[in-house]
Amino acid sequence: MSYVPIIDLSSRNNPAARTTLAHAIGQACESSGFFVIVGHGVPADLVESMYTVTNAFFKLPEADKDLVLNRPGVSGFRRFGGTTAQSLDLESPPDLCEAFSAHVTGELSDQERSELGDYWATWKLANIWPEYPAGFESTWTEYMTAMTELAADLMRLSALALGQDEQYFDGGFDAHVSSLVANYYYPQVEPPLPGQLRRGAHTDFGGLTVLYQEDDLGGLQVLQGDDWRDVQAIPGSFVVNIGDLMALWTGGRWVSTMHRVANPDRQQTSSRLSVPFFYQPNHDALVVPLPSIDGRSGPSVVAGEWMAAKLAKMFANPAGTRS
Repeated sequence: MSYVPIIDLSSRNNPAARTTLAHAIGQACESSGFFVIVGHGVPADLVESMYTVTNAFFKLPEADKDLVLNRPGVSGFRRFGGTTAQSLDLESPPDLCEAFSAHVTGELSDQERSELGDYWATWKLANIWPEYPAGFESTWTEYMTAMTELAADLMRLSALALGQDEQYFDGGFDAHVSSLVANYYYPQVEPPLPGQLRRGAHTDFGGLTVLYQEDDLGGLQVLQGDDWRDVQAIPGSFVVNIGDLMALWTGGRWVSTMHRVANPDRQQTSSRLSVPFFYQPNHDALVVPLPSIDGRSGPSVVAGEWMAAKLAKMFANPAGTRS
């Protein structure tokens, strides 16, 4: 796990310990862009409730899930999770998963969401919530709040790691367009197509990702050189990785690393659930790179325009996934 180190955040409320934690995060982000956090303070019962209601939703009959089907203007259930590899212009069959997604902006008014960029983007969609299982909406809303608070503090620690004030990134996330996505990797009773994975190889697009994955089932792999390395699922932990925009923001000091979700062994017919929270900057945030190690500065980009272009590619398959 040295390539994806484990960082204990239990001392993060101690001002004297934050510099040490920031240094550990900086080292991880310079090498792999991935680390595992424990001692994060997110209540275990909230994580358990999130897993329980989300897994129960995906086990509903298809007709019940279709009541909250993703459609124009609305974000909800997707029978197809998209084709993630297409975000990097890589040819690939659709990913072998279903998905449900919601956005922190999804409860805004239609007018407010329409002002979040003059292009198609998932954060401009309204949330739609299933009636069953009971407590789904309230659990997801509480979980998004907890993830937002955790991710915001990880960004403050990241600023320290980069030699900046803790509040350096705050202005780029004070109206963030983050999303919470549940990926349901259903049992593979049929062999996949050539090159088809549960999630194809990709990098994340935005700031950082905080991922919950089931403790006893693997699948997440990170590319190191020419080798794919498994990321161990540790009970009570989250996997954190930075996205393309964060790597750009750091002037290339930190890396946004290719990763994927591999298919299970053919004799394994279990399902798997993973729930990433994508902490995304304000749609109109100007990402101005810090000077690189050699003192040069790269071009600036507008966060929403960058992310929207990637999302449009990911959902470009003729499978009814783009809305």
